[in-house]
Amino acid sequence: MITSGVALLFFVAVIASVIIARKVLHHGGTGSVVHYDDFPSEFVVPRPVEVWLPEGYDPLSSERYPVVYMNDGQFLFLGSHSWYKWTPWNWNVDLIMPRMIREQNIRAAIVVAPWMLPNKGRRRNEYMPQKPITEEVGRLLEANNSDLKYERLNSDNYLKFIVEELKPYIDKTYQTRPEQENTFMMGSSMGGLISSYAISEYSDVFGGAACMSTHWGDAQGAVLEWYQNHWPEAGSNRLYFDFGTESLDAGYEPYQQVMDKIMQSKGYQEDIDWVTRKFPGASHLPSAWRDRLHIPLEFLLGTDK
Repeated sequence: MITSGVALLFFVAVIASVIIARKVLHHGGTGSVVHYDDFPSEFVVPRPVEVWLPEGYDPLSSERYPVVYMNDGQFLFLGSHSWYKWTPWNWNVDLIMPRMIREQNIRAAIVVAPWMLPNKGRRRNEYMPQKPITEEVGRLLEANNSDLKYERLNSDNYLKFIVEELKPYIDKTYQTRPEQENTFMMGSSMGGLISSYAISEYSDVFGGAACMSTHWGDAQGAVLEWYQNHWPEAGSNRLYFDFGTESLDAGYEPYQQVMDKIMQSKGYQEDIDWVTRKFPGASHLPSAWRDRLHIPLEFLLGTDK
């Protein structure tokens, strides 16, 4: 009988043998991007994954790097294979992080970027925290014509994909610091929601998360109600939250205030291991997240950390 540990090692070995990585030349960015066309998984639909390596990365060096897992990976890099690199939706991570590294505001880090898939509703059903959505809440969502479907919720498997398949491969293939205190997740909107869920479910794997314009409002705040009894006590994790005041972000503040109370109740200290920021005038757009991306990056990767 094969133990789960042996099975996991076997799966990682299979991935290593079948994935063909292809380096992508940058169009204005710095560092290099490794593109995987179809990263295999037993938990979710295979998808592209891109890995950004900072300038000076040397696989033969003894230097090792923290890792940030960033959701919605198709939006992140100028050197991406995604057509979004030509649109205002791009976050320009491969411009912003190199500048911050050069200025010694953050530690050099690797960014791992699994793409979301374009099928209707799949992104939201992968990113919506699954355990807080009971069957009753799911029916209420469907009655409101939501594209969130109780039977299709798949965020538990998405996180298993990250933790049990993607992370072991990344740690085996690249010069990472695999420890919890050097492993982070980041995202915006629903990507912020799944980043918070990663801390709730895998607080021993992820040392911190940045949740930008977190889309708390679905299911009448059911996620926050669940977090009151399923959030890790302070001491091992660092959390960044933010929101704007325009478009979709205009409705987030009351929900974020509930989350802030949860953070306080669990012993987190504001501006030490937890930050919440309000950005007046900022809307629910990638340009807004790009403009303030340096703030959560410094919180997670600052040279004083």
